[in-house]
Amino acid sequence: MENKNFYAICLLVGLVFLGVMIPTSVSKFRAYDRTVTVKGLSEREVNADKVIWPLSFNVVGNDLNSVYSEIDRNTAAIKKFLTDGGIPESEISVSLPTLSDKYAQEYGSNDRTYRYFSKNVVTVCTGNVETVLALMPKQSELLKKGIMVGSDNSWDNQVQFQFEGLNGIKPEMIEDATRNAREAAEKFAKDSDSRLGKIKTASQGTFTISDRDSNTPYIKKVRVVSSVTYYLKN
Repeated sequence: MENKNFYAICLLVGLVFLGVMIPTSVSKFRAYDRTVTVKGLSEREVNADKVIWPLSFNVVGNDLNSVYSEIDRNTAAIKKFLTDGGIPESEISVSLPTLSDKYAQEYGSNDRTYRYFSKNVVTVCTGNVETVLALMPKQSELLKKGIMVGSDNSWDNQVQFQFEGLNGIKPEMIEDATRNAREAAEKFAKDSDSRLGKIKTASQGTFTISDRDSNTPYIKKVRVVSSVTYYLKN
């Protein structure tokens, strides 16, 4: 009988203790459930540090040897124009000509003005972006020599300006984005009469590099968005 009373008292004490702890535990659980998710943005404008500049030209003719001779002359003139302008020869490459024989084509008449048509490209790949920008307006010097540099297709052989120094600015931009996110979270906490707690989760968005605008493709906009979830406290 005494044992039964003892067990009953222990059970009663346990239930009382459990009754006291449950509200506290639920309160803490709900506190951990209160969060706010914010996004932080970091943007920078940077200058391109690499340029790929294709200079394309066409050669037509009825004599194959004459066509190849003109290709060699034009290629040599373009390379001289580039090296005289400050581009090292090691940063200049010449692609194999794309030659077509109009008479060998299945469709079309054979009374065309020129039999052979050749597409040719001399490409500059360099980190000397300023040098290339200074040379581009001077392409008329080649035109005076009878070399028309360009492309019939505006999407073919376009100049490409690139930025490869992303790793050098990544840490600072991530820090800026995280700081921006925290400022937004603190504002939210203040407006909701709460205090900002620790970080629950954080994710770094993908870095994107785009042209600042269509007129200055050599100026790039680097952008990253970070997403951070904070706990909120009363």
